[in-house]
Amino acid sequence: MTKVTYRIADVDGLSIFYREAGIAGRPKLLLLHGFPTSSHMFRDLIPLLADRFHIVAPDLPGFGQSDDPKANSFDSIADTIERFTEMIGFERFIVYVFDYGAPTGFRLAIRHPERIAGIISQNGNAYVEGLSDGWNPIRAYWQDASPANREALRAILAPETTRWQYTHGVADPSAVSPDGYTLDDHYLGRPGADVVQLDLFGDYKSNVALYPAFQDYFRAHKPRFLAAWGRNDPFFLPPGAEAFKRDIPEARVTFFDTGHFALETHAAEIAAEIRDFFA
Repeated sequence: MTKVTYRIADVDGLSIFYREAGIAGRPKLLLLHGFPTSSHMFRDLIPLLADRFHIVAPDLPGFGQSDDPKANSFDSIADTIERFTEMIGFERFIVYVFDYGAPTGFRLAIRHPERIAGIISQNGNAYVEGLSDGWNPIRAYWQDASPANREALRAILAPETTRWQYTHGVADPSAVSPDGYTLDDHYLGRPGADVVQLDLFGDYKSNVALYPAFQDYFRAHKPRFLAAWGRNDPFFLPPGAEAFKRDIPEARVTFFDTGHFALETHAAEIAAEIRDFFA
């Protein structure tokens, strides 16, 4: 049985919770989750890969068991995760990115290309064509950061929206455990969590602004790249996955018949893709 340990690192005054499994000396694998979840989303994937990799999965600042960031921005989150990797001795690693984990992990890559041994993007976008109309309410807030537009985004934090994110595009919603979205709702309901998340909705425009820089990195460094994508994702469309091959012709793009949280239904299949691609 795979042993997973649960630890806390003090990163410049922030407590960063993380899960760790696998064997030191094996290829290092950093798992970066997205909104509105935590490293809990990797609970099924980690045991499937721990014999092959040394795995670390932190809760991003402002998510899960980790402290809130000192500034509610993606730059601040990336700063903390960068320091975290240095503190735990992840000098070179494969990074698995999902949703918010993508702009975090891609920032690490453009800052320190020499540290990236490969990238797995599971519904982690870096191209404008990957953004669906589901982003329109957030785009409206980017264009006009009015109190009314900010308040309208609170609907995204509602429990029914969280459940919808997990089940939309899934052939059999009864196959999705309620544990994930129930835990996410608990974290979203904590005092101050709404402020962090609303601020990050506004700052997501900084990620779109960095798409050209991310793409320059892909073209210049051509990291080993696997896109494992839930094709029915309501936020990040299949053209965003296919676009990686434009800049990294040797990238592998694999689609699964599921939604945004592909690991909830296809953890075994995605683990098999990772094991094969990084054999």
